Amino acid sequence: MKVKKGFRLRDVCGEKIIVADGIANIDFSRIISMNESAAYLWKHIEDGSDFTAETLTKLLLDEYEIDEATAKADVEKLMTSWKEAGIVEE
Repeated sequence: MKVKKGFRLRDVCGEKIIVADGIANIDFSRIISMNESAAYLWKHIEDGSDFTAETLTKLLLDEYEIDEATAKADVEKLMTSWKEAGIVEE
């Protein structure tokens, strides 16, 4: 899986959000807000490199004091929401 081209993480008034590059792509009804850990993961994959659930789980385990089962569950939920939002592709 990888991030679709044209999507970037931005800090807007202290909120981490994913936006589409280019003025023609702005749809303010579909702004995707990220919490700290989701933004951390996004920063590691937004260059377009391939990633898996295992890749993201390892990143969470390396950065946060969290058990592996919780990290895996959080990553699966996050990846599902990214797929539904259309910001990643397989």
